[in-house]
Amino acid sequence: MAVYAIGDVQGCYTELRRLLDSLHFDPARDQLWFVGDLVNRGPQSLECLRFVKDLGDGAVVTLGNHDLSLLLVIAGVKPLTARNTTGDILRAPDRDELFNWLRHRPLLHHDPKLDYVMIHAGLPPQWDLATAKGCARELESLLRSENYLEYFQGMYGDMPDIWSENLQGVERWRFITNCFTRMRYCTAEGRLDLDTKGKPSKQDNKNLYPWFRVPGRRNAGMRILFGHWSALGLVRENGVTSLDTGCVWGGALTAMRLDTPDPRFLSVACTPKQPIED
Repeated sequence: MAVYAIGDVQGCYTELRRLLDSLHFDPARDQLWFVGDLVNRGPQSLECLRFVKDLGDGAVVTLGNHDLSLLLVIAGVKPLTARNTTGDILRAPDRDELFNWLRHRPLLHHDPKLDYVMIHAGLPPQWDLATAKGCARELESLLRSENYLEYFQGMYGDMPDIWSENLQGVERWRFITNCFTRMRYCTAEGRLDLDTKGKPSKQDNKNLYPWFRVPGRRNAGMRILFGHWSALGLVRENGVTSLDTGCVWGGALTAMRLDTPDPRFLSVACTPKQPIED
């Protein structure tokens, strides 16, 4: 069995199938890990959702910010904006089935045998593996419960911006959500900056660090796979690997094989579906 981790697909179904053909992917034997953001901005979000869902146990998906946004739109908590390309999902006959499947996906996936942790965006420096898994379970329980609307209605916002075990209720949920699905930069003490998006070499505030470069972070010993940061591209350092190579912006869709001693990478070039963001 081969196990592959794949960067942000964002509705680029044609490129996903082309990548899987290049990998000689066998759904009866192999497994795919998706770092999140299966949907939005690309033209075929519905096809991506249906395909990955139909893989059953052959696919592991961690939720990204665009996946959560789709859940809010379907639930009627958030309007469908002009830039959102998921309208075909709202009109699909299997919309409710896809909605329920998506809200049962995890925020964090840990495979002790392969020794990898997969998330969508980042981890604050105060979290070790046990804390990260516990925080993920809190949100997953909310998403899968009958009270998911309470979580959706308080999900958006940039505050609080620093972790405390004393956080409770909506503020706690919001901070955890922002780490798993939106985080890129933070200060040395772990205060989130959710506005800065560019490459580390281009960010002006020298008090900010990419989350995976914060000195003394408690998750430094973990092998972490993440996406979300297309401007960063494919980066590997100290066991951390970023896999969002900007497919939807005309970059590439990248897969990393996880079950071999030396991970191998394969990418397919993509045509741009959106203007490149700064």
